[in-house]
Amino acid sequence: MYPKSYVDYLVHFHGDRDYFECHEILEDYWKDHEPGNKNSIWAAFIQLAVGCYHYRRGNAPGAQRTLHKALAIFHGQKKKLDSLGIHTDELLSELEEFISSLSAGRAYKSFIIPIKDPKLKELCLDACVEKGFNWCRSDYFPTEAIIDRHKTRDRTSVIEEREMALKRKNQIQELGNKQKESAGND
Repeated sequence: MYPKSYVDYLVHFHGDRDYFECHEILEDYWKDHEPGNKNSIWAAFIQLAVGCYHYRRGNAPGAQRTLHKALAIFHGQKKKLDSLGIHTDELLSELEEFISSLSAGRAYKSFIIPIKDPKLKELCLDACVEKGFNWCRSDYFPTEAIIDRHKTRDRTSVIEEREMALKRKNQIQELGNKQKESAGND
């Protein structure tokens, strides 16, 4: 009924609060199902996780920018949120309050995505048990390895992808320059 990646995202979001992992899980799904669609509901969930990651690490400007983007997409995707088992109005209201807390300089407090579908919640709870996570535990604070996860990731593929994109761009520019030269010689 729900994509496995979405359930896995929710499990990490509320279980071990590994927002970096949430980003990784849904980014792969998003690229496979709606590549390049920056207004996709999946992009909004990714931005929510990234915003929480930044907020928790004290990067208020990055968190605000990213959370505002997520909020804007969620506002435009209310029907999709509803179909994904979320209390839409509650999510929007709580996200606005979360952003206000951030803007006011309040300390980070875990964000909870309000799930309305009991079947979805049961799927998530079962997966949490399997992984040894506790669902929405208020006294849980992740390890430093989770909080600073970006510092330990292997960025080789990201760097290679950027280098290939730059190479393609340069090749296109060279081709364009050659075509202009050729046209000028005619």
